[in-house]
Amino acid sequence: MAASLIPCPSCGKTNRTPAAAAGRPRCGNCKADLPWIVDAGDSDFAAVAEQSPVPVLVDFWADWCGPCRMVSPALDKLAREQPGRIKLVKVDVDKSPGLSRRFDVQAIPTLMVMVDGAVIERQAGAAPAQALRSWLAAALAKAAR
Repeated sequence: MAASLIPCPSCGKTNRTPAAAAGRPRCGNCKADLPWIVDAGDSDFAAVAEQSPVPVLVDFWADWCGPCRMVSPALDKLAREQPGRIKLVKVDVDKSPGLSRRFDVQAIPTLMVMVDGAVIERQAGAAPAQALRSWLAAALAKAAR
C-alpha cells in the first residue's frame, strides 16, 4: 500500500496520504480535509476500499483503454471537489485480475460506489463529467439514507 502525495486545496502544502487509514486524511499544515485518491490491487483492496471510513468510488480501468483515460480526469476532479467525503480508488484490471473476476467487470471503465464494503451503485462505460457528478451525488444521497 503506497502513500500518495496530494496538495492541500486550502493552503497548497503537499501532504502524504495513506492508502488506508481509520480516519480521513487532513492537511498537516492547515488541518483541512484532503482529497483521497489512491491505487489498489488484488492484495490490498480489502484494506484500501472495503474498510474505508468514507464512501469509496472505485474506478476499474486499464492503461490501454481510451475511454478510461477520458474519464480519469473527471473522476480526479470529483474527488478533489469533495475532500473528506469520498475516496477514489483506482484499480488497474490488467494488474488485478482477481478483482475483475470478483466484481464481474466485463467492460471498462467500470465504476462502483461502495459503502462499508458493499457495492451500492455500479456503472459501466464512459460518461461525461456532469453525468458522473449526478450519478455520484445520487449514490451518496442513497448512502446517507
